Amino acid sequence: MAAASGAEPTATRDAKDAKIAPTAIVTDCRLGDGATVWHYANLYGCEIGAGAMIGSYVEVQRGVVVGERVRVQSHSFLCSGVVVRDDAFVGHGVMTTNDVYPPSEEADWKPTEVGERAVVGSGATLLPVRIGHDAMVGAGSVVTRDVPPFAIVAGNPARVIRYRDGHEPAD
Repeated sequence: MAAASGAEPTATRDAKDAKIAPTAIVTDCRLGDGATVWHYANLYGCEIGAGAMIGSYVEVQRGVVVGERVRVQSHSFLCSGVVVRDDAFVGHGVMTTNDVYPPSEEADWKPTEVGERAVVGSGATLLPVRIGHDAMVGAGSVVTRDVPPFAIVAGNPARVIRYRDGHEPAD
């Protein structure tokens, strides 16, 4: 992979040691120091934090913010309005949506947030929701409601299975 520089057609202002695969398309994005974008990824109008990794065949749309040290695995889709906080993990083939009743106008789109250190399992679908910090979403889940911090959810629709050890809510 080539190191990002101002001379490349991929706009990566201010990135030191960012790596962009030659087959990736990165347009009007800001990449943090040490960020990596793998083959056939398509990023436009987004912000990728320092040390983050964007896998092959991932699409990251305009206005998305991916935090520092985040890993977005291959074949995932982060649509406009998504924020992934620092140290979160997005598994393979995760789909996000911003349009509850398609097709709608951009003014009607809703945001999705994945909290710090949250884990989203492979194949999950996130409707416009907030995934709390340190929460876990099981593989293949369809998340239709907000997920509390430290919760472990799974299913279609996703339901709280339990909470991470030591973080059960008070009765």
